[in-house]
Amino acid sequence: MFDTVTLQLKAGNGGDGHIGWRREKYEPKGGPHGGDGGKGGSIFLVGSSNLNSLIDYRYKTKFKAENGSNGMNNLKTGKDGADLYLYVPLGTIVRQAGYEGVLYDFKEDGETFEVVKGGRGGRGNWHFRTATRQAPTFMEPGRKGEEASIILELKLIADVGLVGFPNVGKSSLLSIMSAAKPKIANYHFTTLEPNLGVCKIEDGKSFVIADIPGIIEGASEGAGLGFKFLKHIERVKLLVHVLDVSGSEGRDPLDDYYKLRTEMESFSDNIAKKEEIIVLNKSDLISAEELEEKKAEIEEKTGRKAFVVSAATKAGIKELEYKIFELNSTIKNFELVQNKTTLVQKENPTNVYYDNGIYYITGDKVEFFFRSTDFSEPDSVRRFDNFLESEGINARLEKLGVEDGDTVDILGYQFEHWD
Repeated sequence: MFDTVTLQLKAGNGGDGHIGWRREKYEPKGGPHGGDGGKGGSIFLVGSSNLNSLIDYRYKTKFKAENGSNGMNNLKTGKDGADLYLYVPLGTIVRQAGYEGVLYDFKEDGETFEVVKGGRGGRGNWHFRTATRQAPTFMEPGRKGEEASIILELKLIADVGLVGFPNVGKSSLLSIMSAAKPKIANYHFTTLEPNLGVCKIEDGKSFVIADIPGIIEGASEGAGLGFKFLKHIERVKLLVHVLDVSGSEGRDPLDDYYKLRTEMESFSDNIAKKEEIIVLNKSDLISAEELEEKKAEIEEKTGRKAFVVSAATKAGIKELEYKIFELNSTIKNFELVQNKTTLVQKENPTNVYYDNGIYYITGDKVEFFFRSTDFSEPDSVRRFDNFLESEGINARLEKLGVEDGDTVDILGYQFEHWD
């Protein structure tokens, strides 16, 4: 199962506003008439019940939405960039790489989450007309689209989880209790990924059951593939702990129970608090007297009622199904997201520095005003100079020792400094 992936997402930038003029007969420059830029496309994640893994993102992990188009003359607004929709299976958790918390938890088909928002379109020069400035020669550039590195992590959505050491009969029980067809064989680690099935007892009574692959001692510390499988238990409401009561593998069922409980508790407090029932499988392989002795011992030492079944003969299966349904109906849905957060966007601050004979000015705010300036128009240049003064950038240049004739680089464009 391909169940964890990191994606790089970039929403579309907004289109730039337009510097335009009314073009009518006898009015070659009849006032500002530049339209607004279009909005950049956003990127959405959509929950889909038709998917069961994140395999679609195994090779393609970078996605970019469409930019908005620039504004046009005669107050025409540029076209909005198309939104991008990425589909994920139910049970997918969305996190921002490098940050704690959960951005979103997909539980239902069709749920939609806007991960990164497209940039707003810039305003055309028509918006900047005033009584004293009737012919503005600047516009507003489109805002940059948000971008983020996110981690998608799939955790199965099931009501009930079958847990137990390898080869205790979990897959056999799943195949009997549901229409699922897991691989079954008489050797360890037959199941290499979780299997889901729907157990229908009668009309109106059913539950979703998952066979969690065999977990070994040390799994919570990364031994084997246990760590990968343990996380799939977090979302289920009820744990069905399957033990081989016959000891056919040479292991003691009670010892198995304690070892697996230790692994689950070490991995997550949430797992340790879940409702649980014990199922004694392979009861057909030992005598009735020995079975009763082991059942009594397990119930006494664990403090839990044990249900005796045989996947081979199907003995006790129907009673087990009704008990699981009864317990499952009384347990509230587990809310996995307990520390929901919001997407963090980093802004590049204004920076003024000197390097190898050149003075550099960088930063998102600088870029915004720089891109809105028409350097062939004095009024537009004056507005940019006012920005440099009000932001203290000129003062910072002077502190660094700038003199007339020195080269100043603004976002890759170089100018001579004159006071």
